[in-house]
Amino acid sequence: MRFADIGQQLRAYRLESGLRAEEIAARLGVSRAALYRYEKGEVIKLDTIRRLAELLKISPLSLLGIGVEYFSRPIAFQERLRQVEEQSDQILQVGGAYCYQTTTEAFDGALAEAWAEAADAAPERVPARAAADQAMGLLVARKKLHQSRRANIIAMLSETSLRGFLAEGVAGSLALSERTRNRCRQAARDEVESIASLMESVPIGLQIGLLPTEPAGSFMVLRGRERAHVCTSPFPADLTASPAIGVGTITAADEAVSVHQRVAEAAWRNALKGSAAAARLRELLQEAAPR
Repeated sequence: MRFADIGQQLRAYRLESGLRAEEIAARLGVSRAALYRYEKGEVIKLDTIRRLAELLKISPLSLLGIGVEYFSRPIAFQERLRQVEEQSDQILQVGGAYCYQTTTEAFDGALAEAWAEAADAAPERVPARAAADQAMGLLVARKKLHQSRRANIIAMLSETSLRGFLAEGVAGSLALSERTRNRCRQAARDEVESIASLMESVPIGLQIGLLPTEPAGSFMVLRGRERAHVCTSPFPADLTASPAIGVGTITAADEAVSVHQRVAEAAWRNALKGSAAAARLRELLQEAAPR
């Protein structure tokens, strides 16, 4: 058994359960320190895995990294995604309005402001702010990880998703003041311009294309030295701190990886690229410009 992998999955499923570490440790009959040691990859008995799976309402196979992993909480999905990215050398993304690892500091700034405002308006402000801070920390960790590993990225963005992004801005699902919403819209415009510039300059290790038709579902194929994963999710990065209805999945099954790889390769062949894609993005910017 790969105890480090089990520990990572345990942390993600703990976030998915909504239970605090103290609650899980108490129900399991161990100390909180012991639970954290399990999450760091300490040897764990099969019986303990079985009891944890029962407590977290998942299959023991999920903790062992076999089969499909399911996440209904955006923050739990993002944590598990971060773990997979930590072992990935290549990332294929199909769908979405942006590739989070390549977003600018302005994107993060607008997102942090939107999440903070939404948390302050929540019925329980303190836990809402804590959740927003945790979510922001997780996204920043993903970006720093990419800056250190420099995995190769091929991202195929959706024109339909980009239209929605420009119309509503960063964190478009949140109810915000007009001032903050306008800042989020401007951040989205700046981000699209940044994407267009990246399409034209084609930095080493990064290729971005534009899909003229909306994919039926967004997904990523992440390849590492030892294995590959497919991640499908209805949760974009700017939704991490928000309640959401949906289920994200992660699997390393060979058949799933193979099918999604073929779809991604076909999508890339049909995507607009380079100066043609950049020109189309600037047309979308003109169409969405305030009048």
